[in-house]
Amino acid sequence: MSNNNTLVLDFEKNIVEIEAKIESLKLLAKDQDVDIAQEVNRLEQKLEKQVKLTYANLTPWQKLQVSRHPQRPHCLDYVHALIEDFTPLCGDRLFGDDEAMIGGIGRFKNISVVVIGQEKGSDLETRMKHNFGMAKPEGYRKAQRLMDMADKFNMPVIAFVDTDGAFPGIDAEARGQAEAIASSIEKCLQIYVPIISIVIGMGGSGGAIAIATANRILMLEHSIYSVISPEGCASILWRSADKVQEATEALKLTAQDLRKFGVIDEIIKEPIGGAHRDPKTTIEKVGDSILKHLKELLPLSGDELKKQRTAKFLAMGRNLPEN
Repeated sequence: MSNNNTLVLDFEKNIVEIEAKIESLKLLAKDQDVDIAQEVNRLEQKLEKQVKLTYANLTPWQKLQVSRHPQRPHCLDYVHALIEDFTPLCGDRLFGDDEAMIGGIGRFKNISVVVIGQEKGSDLETRMKHNFGMAKPEGYRKAQRLMDMADKFNMPVIAFVDTDGAFPGIDAEARGQAEAIASSIEKCLQIYVPIISIVIGMGGSGGAIAIATANRILMLEHSIYSVISPEGCASILWRSADKVQEATEALKLTAQDLRKFGVIDEIIKEPIGGAHRDPKTTIEKVGDSILKHLKELLPLSGDELKKQRTAKFLAMGRNLPEN
């Protein structure tokens, strides 16, 4: 279920110990021609039970760790697997291109779509290239340009959200980061085509909502969506990094919390052990969910889509559960 290059999370130690025993037995059998099939089968059953038990009872802090796992599928993994004939479109026609924000056109299940998403990268080189998924103003203005194009040519928008937040650098602020995010949110509310946003990992603050002001907001089971990072929250409220776990609990940032509050529309189940253990199945499940919601939205008129989107966000926070 894992390999030597997989990052081990602290709560997965029991799982890793069983996996190591299985690998050792397999190597022993290979070297000494010993029949260990029965013992391997017993350990594999034990492993499956341990993974199920561990991931059925994750705390918000543990879910945060899973959402940040570097082996989770990223935006480009979904694009390459789900979007046929994807053609990247670059630049905001004002300043330049931002590779933290992926954008382009393609076909999803034979439906022409515009795709937008934050790409974090999968190794040091690509993470630097994509600025760890933290977009600058030109990234959000590129997203606006693509949403305008989607509106003009009547193409649904699919947005993959995965960012710790918008880039907070001085150069980004000088080019109008706050205005770019606000204008992107406004653009989401203005267009007359369906928008479906999927939080696939981290949904951080305004940097996420700038492309998640959608008709349908979906979240993977172990992804998170929050107004601020737990680290940032702890530093502001408690002025201490030691309070990160308490901040994670207080922020109510899990998919389960947000579904209860009416912020999101669906939780997409991840494979047992998290998306990082089975990216292919995860991507397939996300594709199935997108198709289901597209089929519900495509028959609606532009005015209906716009009104539904606006009403959805105006209703948030008005009827919160007591607990």
